[in-house]
Amino acid sequence: MGKVIVVGIGPGRYEEMTIRAAEALKTCDTIVGYTVYVDLVREHFSDKEFLTTPMTKEVDRCELAFAEAAKGKTVAMICSGDAGVYGMSGLILEIGEQYPEIPVELISGVTAAIGGASVLGAPLIHDFAVISLSDLLTPWEKIEKRLLAAAEADFVICLYNPSSKKRHDYLERACSLILRSRPGSTVCGIVKNIGRDGEEQTVLTLEQLKTTSVDMFTTVFIGNSQTKVVGGRMVTPRGYRL
Repeated sequence: MGKVIVVGIGPGRYEEMTIRAAEALKTCDTIVGYTVYVDLVREHFSDKEFLTTPMTKEVDRCELAFAEAAKGKTVAMICSGDAGVYGMSGLILEIGEQYPEIPVELISGVTAAIGGASVLGAPLIHDFAVISLSDLLTPWEKIEKRLLAAAEADFVICLYNPSSKKRHDYLERACSLILRSRPGSTVCGIVKNIGRDGEEQTVLTLEQLKTTSVDMFTTVFIGNSQTKVVGGRMVTPRGYRL
């Protein structure tokens, strides 16, 4: 009997993958994943068998991984960033109840909040909240409550999935909610294509962010009341006396 290893591959570049993740992909028989993520690792593990499913076929992807493991293979289910942060770890464990004889191993990776923070400077030095603006699986009403609560509590807020073709105005809507309790001058930052070709970063204000165009490959950081710009970089002080 084989096994399933859920692997967070980090932002995208091979160099930013953890050593443990890279070793898992080197030693596995089959790599399963969303087409875009498989393309990120294919050249570095070209001797492997690759199996893909498109977006929204996550359940099928997990069942495929267990079906291959049942054949005696070591199967790596890959996710961008960390598999336990908006990734496949939870679904794999749920579906894995149907395959109690197949062991599951989880390997963490560098999630976008961490990768993007290092590009911008040090925005997450104090308490922060991570919120996805995708309402594919979470009702917008619940997302709205979380945004308002995080803003009121003065968390630094990191936004995943800030926009798409169907949700082109969601970032604007989120900023409008946050502006109820934070000034338009609040320091913010955006990072596009973290750890990949075409990486871009911008530091701007919350008011400017409201009208900024972003995509699904962009991670958004909204500072708290203490966040400031230091040498052109976004910094949230921890409170140390200087």
